[in-house]
Amino acid sequence: MTISLHEASVGVLVPFLRNLSALLDHAEAHAGVRRIDPNVLLDMRLSPNMYRLRQQVGEANRHVVLSCALLAGCAPPALADTAPGIAGLKAQIAAAIDFAQGLPRETIDGAIDKDVVFTFRSGATRPFIGKSLILTFSVPQFFFHVATAYDILRHAGVDLAKKDFLGPPRPPQG
Repeated sequence: MTISLHEASVGVLVPFLRNLSALLDHAEAHAGVRRIDPNVLLDMRLSPNMYRLRQQVGEANRHVVLSCALLAGCAPPALADTAPGIAGLKAQIAAAIDFAQGLPRETIDGAIDKDVVFTFRSGATRPFIGKSLILTFSVPQFFFHVATAYDILRHAGVDLAKKDFLGPPRPPQG
């Protein structure tokens, strides 16, 4: 079996970004029913030294945008450094999806052995080849932040199940 770099990156990340957006819909509905400010949920975290929910969503987006830009050899779109509400986070997710899906499949597939350098917020850098960026760094980082966002919402009492994390069944890609 052969899997392309595009399938391992965009093909995996985009559906889970959609799931993350749907998790935010659940959060918004929960806040409405409970008559609480949605920002209360967005400011929650599992531990004092962990990112808040809104930052978890932002980091998930960041890993998609930066890794896909590195693979495609283009500049990533500017990522807002604000504290948006649920609608703003959903807009950021939609923009990340549009960006990733708009990149040429053949360019990403051709980046399997391409030298790339990931730059952290601190300015520190880490070199990768395209395949290792996706398989050992960006996809695991992405899922850490999406799972943590899910866990924060579950901890807050939002009615979620594993199917909400996994999203709808997707047909096999050929």
